[in-house]
Amino acid sequence: MTAMSPQDLHFEDVVLGETFVTPAHTVTDEAITRFADVTLDHSSLHLDDALARSMGFPRRIAHGLYGLSLMEGLKSKLRLYDQTSIASLGWDRVRFRAPILSGDTVRVRFAFVSKRESSKPDRGVVIEAATLERQDGTVLVEAEHATLLRRRGT
Repeated sequence: MTAMSPQDLHFEDVVLGETFVTPAHTVTDEAITRFADVTLDHSSLHLDDALARSMGFPRRIAHGLYGLSLMEGLKSKLRLYDQTSIASLGWDRVRFRAPILSGDTVRVRFAFVSKRESSKPDRGVVIEAATLERQDGTVLVEAEHATLLRRRGT
């Protein structure tokens, strides 16, 4: 695991197997409500503690896509590709493994699992395997993320 995160990794800097962990973040009722407002998904499961309890949860749960979005946001705090990321190419193998509860403190753990040159000489594709984890280590969301990065000297 990297003790101090490098900044502005280029494609050539990516070391397969290298693992990173983001700072922790606590999920709040307010954040879940704001996400519901932005996405127009006002399902009561995300906004009503009593309904969530009737469905077997201890309190309201966050949207699965909130968790996926939070993964990207927390990864950005490491500033690994602040000036070198050209684009996110997408998320694959996304699985919602456990509910994200209001009050959970979460972090992202990810590792570089593959990389390949692009058809354009100034860029390459990097794949990260990432998990959103609760403070007790429970995996909440797991996915693979593809990023298009700049190459050095281009």
